[in-house]
Amino acid sequence: MALKATIYKANLEVADMGRHHYQNYPLTIAQHPSETARRTMVRLLAFALNASDELQFTRGLCVDDEPELWLKSLSDEIELWIELGLPDEKRLKKACRRAKKVILYAYGSAFSVWWPENKNKLGMLKNLEVHYLPEEASQALGELLQRSMQLQCSIDDGQVWMSTNENSAMIEPEQHQ
Repeated sequence: MALKATIYKANLEVADMGRHHYQNYPLTIAQHPSETARRTMVRLLAFALNASDELQFTRGLCVDDEPELWLKSLSDEIELWIELGLPDEKRLKKACRRAKKVILYAYGSAFSVWWPENKNKLGMLKNLEVHYLPEEASQALGELLQRSMQLQCSIDDGQVWMSTNENSAMIEPEQHQ
């Protein structure tokens, strides 16, 4: 018998001072059986950093030709494609061909090896942004995961504070070009 996804409910309050975006998002997140708590929370962080009413979680790990999140136009064009982790360069190239803008939120200790190997090839993709989430910060983010969450996300001047009633994590994504 196959393992089933674990369902999480989050009430995410976003206060993004740079974009002047202040909104509450009731979200349901399905965690794939192979997905870690850290990865699930990185998906929530990616949502908060790009929050809009049109941004959607996709089937993610279950489907090869979809990102983790995307924003589509009314004519079904992909405006924004969001990837997580350290994907294959070919996957990012394909995403850049399909979407107007692609954002990668990279995390994990292997980034220090992955980035030098891929930097030159990825630098040629003009619609790609790469943001690294430092190891300690992304680990702390994973510790916030609960089945039912009240999350506050405050974004200002390159710093992101994600907090629950009990704990918080501060993340400073590093942009790489």
